[in-house]
Parts: sequence; structure tokens; C-alpha cells
Amino acid sequence: MKALSNIMIKEIKELLTVATIIPVVIMAVLFASLGGMIGGVQDEASQPPRIGLIVQDTDSSWSMLARDTISNHTEIVYSGADIDEGLEAVSSASGTALLVIPEEFGDNISSERPGTIAVYWIMSGAGIMDSISSSVVDAIIVQVNTEISRVMIEEGSSSNASMVLSPTIRSETTFFKEKSIEGVSPSTISSMLSSQSFIVPLVVMLMIMMSGSTVISSMGLEKENKTLETLLTMPVKRSHIVLGKLGGAAAVGLLMALIYMVGMNYYMTGMQGSAVIDVAKYGLVLGTMDYVLVGISLFLSVLSGLALCMLLGAMARDYKSAQSLTLPIMFMAMMPFFVLMMKDFNTLPVFLQALLFAIPFTHPMMAMNNLMFDDYGLVFAGIAYQLLFAAITVAAAVWLFKKDLLITGRKKRAANAAGRRQKK
Repeated sequence: MKALSNIMIKEIKELLTVATIIPVVIMAVLFASLGGMIGGVQDEASQPPRIGLIVQDTDSSWSMLARDTISNHTEIVYSGADIDEGLEAVSSASGTALLVIPEEFGDNISSERPGTIAVYWIMSGAGIMDSISSSVVDAIIVQVNTEISRVMIEEGSSSNASMVLSPTIRSETTFFKEKSIEGVSPSTISSMLSSQSFIVPLVVMLMIMMSGSTVISSMGLEKENKTLETLLTMPVKRSHIVLGKLGGAAAVGLLMALIYMVGMNYYMTGMQGSAVIDVAKYGLVLGTMDYVLVGISLFLSVLSGLALCMLLGAMARDYKSAQSLTLPIMFMAMMPFFVLMMKDFNTLPVFLQALLFAIPFTHPMMAMNNLMFDDYGLVFAGIAYQLLFAAITVAAAVWLFKKDLLITGRKKRAANAAGRRQKK
């Protein structure tokens, strides 16, 4: 029994180290933060959205009913008569939309024609949480339709069933990143952007996680089997060893990611319908240079990740300890993936923007959306940062391979120093 307990204590001491505890704590904090963000969705949905309201039809009871229904459930930040002025006021107040009830609204309903409500959406971001306020406004517009239907049924003002059920229609225009997109709502644009750009973040995350874990595990196994010492004694430049390891891991990671993405592509094709936006009409298509920029950003992020993994793998004593060192890389790959899914980069707090920008894996994840809306500044800034980050990490890996520390380790060096002191 004592032998059993001794073995258990030994295993616990080997597995429960600072290197294993810190990544788990970080992951717990990440998921707790995501849970807090998701929990905040309900609070945000309960707040009245900020909108502008222009009522051009002031003589109709139908337009007054629509105005009262909208006013009771929203915070009106503009109630003038000029559309351009209203759009500017709503945008300045971080509002959601400008609603316009045109002059012919009441006459159309009285003549048994649907009344049109013009909706000018101010879209701040494409994340899940960014579309909450627009969903609330959508529900309010639906409620306007329901209220008018209720009054029409009570008064018996129409015998046309389809007119009673749908007395209003909407004309929508969405403004997002200096582009005006007619006929679609923010939720439609968010859905289109997520389907267009979901594959790149997933490829980045899969490549970093799979190839990164391969590099770290390989380093730990080579240390355990003493093959790393043999490799370092061969007449080969240390820089070639580093670049060879990085290149091989990148090729394997790319192959595994492609295999996963083939299956994921069929899954996404079956789950998602065709896009309802004419992307060519609004210039939401990527050119050859755009794809080159996405490819450069993807390559630099993978190179940076593998160099980081090599630095972490150098800390591993053996194969078992190397397994736990993959968690920091997994955390760095998963954090931008989940955060950008919830919130657009431009709508995040400044400290979160700085944190995500510092992670090299973030930039290819949002490059496609930025290029689609001609936001080249953030893409070029990200590539410049990735290039610097990759150069520093690769140089650090080459420097580490040139040192004896990679083989001897801190414990042995400390033991040798203590031995020398004793001899003196």
C-alpha cells in the first residue's frame, strides 16, 4: 500500500508543475471571460436600442400607431426631418438605425397596400454580440406590424387576409465600414461574413494547434532519447536545423489542416445556404492581391507559432513534460478565434484590441473581412507586426540552438557550478 501511494505521489509531483498549472488557469480565465460575454448578451438585449425616427406622415393614425410603438420600446436620439442629419446623429450616439415613416405610409395601408418603413442600419461590427441591438430593432419593427394587424382586425378595416397579416414592409440599407449595402440587414451581412471568413480562422487554429504540438512533442522526445545531442554534434549549421524543423512541421500541419478542412467544407456547404447579397455589386470580393496578403499573413502566423513552439519545446525535460507545454499555444490560437466570433475587432475595448493585436495568430483570422471592406491599414500593420514577431522568434530559436543550455539544461549547469565551487 505504501509503495502504491509513493508511486501516486511521484506521478502527481511530475505532472502537477507550474508549467502545467498556469496554462490550465489561463484557459479557465478565458472560458470564464467568454461566459461573461455571453451572459452579457441578455443584459444588452434588455436595454432599449438607440435609434433615430423620422415621421414624414403626420396625418395618419397608422403612422401615429407605428410611431408610438417604436417610441415605447426604443431610445430616440434623433426626431428631426433630414435623413443625412439623422444618420450622423445616430452614428454619433452609437445608435443602431434610423427609421423613416414616409408620407404615403398611412394612405397605402388605407388603400390596402403595405406601408413601407425605411430602415437605415448603422452597423458597428460583424460579431455575434454586435448584432444584438439590430435584432432588437428587428423585433420592434415586427411588433409595429403586429399592432397594425391587431387594429385592422378589431376595426374590420380590410377583408384582404394577406394585407391584414402583413400590413407593412421594410426598405433596408446598411452602412458598414464606409460601404452602403441596399436591401439587406446587419444580420444578413454578419451571416455572410462569417460564412466567408470562418474557414481561415479555423485553418489557422488547426495548423497552429496540430503542428505546434508536433514540434513541442518532437523536442521532448528527442531530448528523452538523446537524439537531439547527436543532431547538434553533426557538421550542420544550427540555423539549418531550426529552419528544417520549422519547415517540416509546417508541411505536416498544413497537410493535416487540409484534410480536416475538406470534411469541414462539406459540412459548412450543407449547413449554410447561398448568400443573398450580390457581393460583386457592392465590391465585396477579394482580388488576387487580397488573397496574396491573406496568404502572407497566414504563413507568418504559422512561422511565428512554430518558432514559439520550438522555444517552449526547449524547456521540456522529456516527452511527458512536453505535452503540457502545448497548452499556451492552444490558448493563444483559441482566444482570438472565440473573441472575434463574439465581437468585431473595431468594437472591442482598447486593452482587448492591444492584446489580440499582440497575438500573431489574430491577423489572418480577420484579414479576409478587413480586405473585403477595403480596410488595408489594419492588414498591413498586422503583417508588419507578424514579420517582426517571426524574425525575433526564429532568431531566438537559432540562438537557443547554438547554446549548450539546450542539451545540459539549467539543473545540470547549476550542479556543475556547485561542483566547481566545492573543488575550490
